[in-house]
Amino acid sequence: MDVTLRTPRLTLRQPVLDDASRIARFLDNFAVAGNLSRVPYPYRLADAKAWLRTWRPDTPAGETGFMIDLDGEGVIGNVGFHRDIEGTVIGYWLAQPFWNRGLMSEAVRASLDWYFETTTAPTLASGVFHFNKASLAIQKKVGFVEIGTSSRLCLARGEEVRHIDTELTRTAWMAHRQAARESTR
Repeated sequence: MDVTLRTPRLTLRQPVLDDASRIARFLDNFAVAGNLSRVPYPYRLADAKAWLRTWRPDTPAGETGFMIDLDGEGVIGNVGFHRDIEGTVIGYWLAQPFWNRGLMSEAVRASLDWYFETTTAPTLASGVFHFNKASLAIQKKVGFVEIGTSSRLCLARGEEVRHIDTELTRTAWMAHRQAARESTR
């Protein structure tokens, strides 16, 4: 699905092969890769190119990903949807130099709005490794709730890690979206 989303500071767009060098540079950082389940460490240019070759413009909404471009900077991260045993899952990463600026919250909100406006899905799954407090805070800020714990393989760490499982219902997304609109009036 070829979609571009815009926020006040970001453009979320489909990945292209030219993104490979920035992806490799930012994911070859254990502080980032160690928070993700499906990313190896070290992360090389060949890994980025292989990942980018999996993207297709006709991908369904539940498997769509967006590169996050910061105005004046270029690619700084990714947010995307994939199918898992829980159903459709949202995952994301942000390059470390751009942490603590509200950029990922902005990107996640935009992608959630697009997802729930595009699909009829009643829920969306996600989660974080137990030590990733910042990511859990982002999820709670946009309406996700904790629904349990599990164990997930972290490729970068080479081991199973305790995972906090989260879920966002369409109803909760609508309520958070409405509250956000009312707070800007």
